[in-house]
Amino acid sequence: MTAVLIAVALATGYGLGRWRPWKRLADWTNWQMRFHADQWTGWHREAALAALLLATDTRTFLWAWRHRNEPRPGRSPAVEFRTSHREDDR
Repeated sequence: MTAVLIAVALATGYGLGRWRPWKRLADWTNWQMRFHADQWTGWHREAALAALLLATDTRTFLWAWRHRNEPRPGRSPAVEFRTSHREDDR
């Protein structure tokens, strides 16, 4: 009986590992917060969604929370094109 329970537990763990329900839930939550925020108006709904994102994708959530007020990166320098003649030959 114990061997059967161990086999069932291993099969269940393997199945959940292949299916990855937390990853799917994290992707859905991230999608909702990015592109469908207008449907989640109200602080209680946004808090529930943020808590769900915190539970499913903790690293990304904490990184975004820490860096939320940082200034945007500066613009890169303009592209310079090479010319076929040198400055000395003019």
